[in-house]
Amino acid sequence: MTDTMLHFQPALGDWILHNLRQGCTAADVAEAMRAQAMPADAAKAIVDAFVFALRTGSPLPVDSVKVEPAFRHEAPRLAAGTAIRTSDRLVRVAARATQPALAVLNDVFSAQECEELIALARPRLAPSTTVDPLTGRDLAGDRRSSQGMFFRLHENPFIARLDQRVSELMNLPVENGEGLQVLHYPQGAQSMPHFDFLVPSNEANKASLARSGQRVSTLVCYLNEVEEGGETVFPETGWSVSPQPGSAVYFEYCNSLGQVDHASLHAGAPVLRGEKWVATKWMRQRRFVAAGETAALSHG
Repeated sequence: MTDTMLHFQPALGDWILHNLRQGCTAADVAEAMRAQAMPADAAKAIVDAFVFALRTGSPLPVDSVKVEPAFRHEAPRLAAGTAIRTSDRLVRVAARATQPALAVLNDVFSAQECEELIALARPRLAPSTTVDPLTGRDLAGDRRSSQGMFFRLHENPFIARLDQRVSELMNLPVENGEGLQVLHYPQGAQSMPHFDFLVPSNEANKASLARSGQRVSTLVCYLNEVEEGGETVFPETGWSVSPQPGSAVYFEYCNSLGQVDHASLHAGAPVLRGEKWVATKWMRQRRFVAAGETAALSHG
C-alpha cells in the first residue's frame, strides 16, 4: 500500500479553513469544491485533512495532503458469540458492529464493583485536562467538562481483578493496558467528538508512541444509572449507546498494519439529568510504559 499526495493552492486552504470555522459542514465545503470541477474524491480528502487537524490539534495542511490507503478492517479482537466467558465472569454481548469494530456488553462489572470503583475514585478526582499538541503540557480542558483519575495497574487486589477481566475481554495482555481511568460527569457535562488513538504528528504523543505503541481499543464501562442523557455517540456511524450500570461499549481502531480508523470518532452526549460515572480502559500495541517509568526500569 502506498500513500498519495494531493497538492492545492494555499488560498484554497485558507478558504476551506474559513468556511469550516464559520460552521459549514465538511460535506458542503467538499461539494462546493466539486462544483468547481475538482474530483469528488480529491475534494473530500483535502477537506477531511483539515477537519482531522482541527479535531486533533495537528498542524494544518499548507499546500498538500497525504492520502493514506483506506483502513483495512480485520477480524475483531473481541471473541465471537452472544456471551464471553472470562476467568471470573460471563459477559453478555448485546449488540455488535463491524465498521468500526464495536460491541455493547452487559454485566461487565457487578453493581457492587461499580459502587466500589466510584467510592475509591471519588476522593482522588481532579479536573480533566487536555494536552497541548505543540508543547505536551496539560491544559484546563475545554473539550471535556469532567473530573477524572487513574488507578495504577495492580494497585490493589480489587483493581487487579478488574484489570484481568477487562484484558481477557479485550483479548490483549494485562500489561498492554493503561491504568483504569474513572471519569465523573456532573449534570450538563459532556465530552466533545474525539479519537482515542494517538495522532503521531502531535509532538505530545511521540514519546508515548515510542514507548508503548499505538492505542488499539477502548472499553468504556458505565458505573451508575444516568437519569437522562450521557450517551456515547459515534457520529460517523450513527451509533448511540445509552449508559446502563455495569454495561460497556467496546470499540477498536488500530489494525495489524498500524492504520487507525477515523470511523471510531466518538463523543459523550451532555448529561441532561443526574450524573455519569464511567471507567475506561485503553489497550496498546505492546506493554504500556508510563512517562517516567523508562528511567526507573533502566536503573533496575
